[in-house]
Amino acid sequence: MIDIHCHILPGLDDGAQTLENSLEMAKAAVNDGIRKIAATPHHQTSRYNNPKKVVVEKVNQLNDALQREGIPLEILTGQEVRLFGDWELEYDRDLIATVNDKNYILIEFPANHVPNYAERLFYEMQTKGLTPVIVHPERNSQIVEQPDKLFSLVEKGAITQVTASSVTGDLGKKIQKFSFQLIEANLTHCVASDAHNTTTRPFHLSAAYEEIEREFGTEIVYMFRENAEYIISGQMIYREDPQPIKRKKILGLF
Repeated sequence: MIDIHCHILPGLDDGAQTLENSLEMAKAAVNDGIRKIAATPHHQTSRYNNPKKVVVEKVNQLNDALQREGIPLEILTGQEVRLFGDWELEYDRDLIATVNDKNYILIEFPANHVPNYAERLFYEMQTKGLTPVIVHPERNSQIVEQPDKLFSLVEKGAITQVTASSVTGDLGKKIQKFSFQLIEANLTHCVASDAHNTTTRPFHLSAAYEEIEREFGTEIVYMFRENAEYIISGQMIYREDPQPIKRKKILGLF
């Protein structure tokens, strides 16, 4: 398996704090069946700023350590970029790290809303050949209340990634239910761990795929796993036409 969203680099954000933490996470990832991870530290949040150069250096160091320890895992570059107005300036200065230095960029919204300028910035990204990947939309309260916000962005070319722990129900049944609704409506295109450690925010990726197979069958699992491969290689993903989620289906969700 491939994990496109993980906080495994040591000392950069609220994920792994030490190299030992990173190696523990790496062993857990391998045990879960993961062979490649895009390391995606937070960037441009109020607390964390991790420009591409720093990420690349840490990725190289961690890959060296994994080889020394004989852990069969490859770490790729990336960032979880909090959407911000001057992203293009940073991108042009080579401060933004796309997934594996290809054409997909992980984008995080604030937890409680979708910025009004998201559509405009996503258009700018696409004119530069980038595809924005909206991470964990199922955990955004405005998207839950107004899923048409997400539908509009996906319809215009963005893709999304749900969190494994959301799919498994570890973040609550309501979030799990909404994750399933996103999958059913073709409003999400892959699943990733968003792992931060081996205890409170672990990988759960294999369990998430098992849950998706039970709920939707093997075809969706195959598509999501292939899409993760396509994202790290910069190819066009599988995607079906998005469908709007009717508001009445989610009343009482939160």
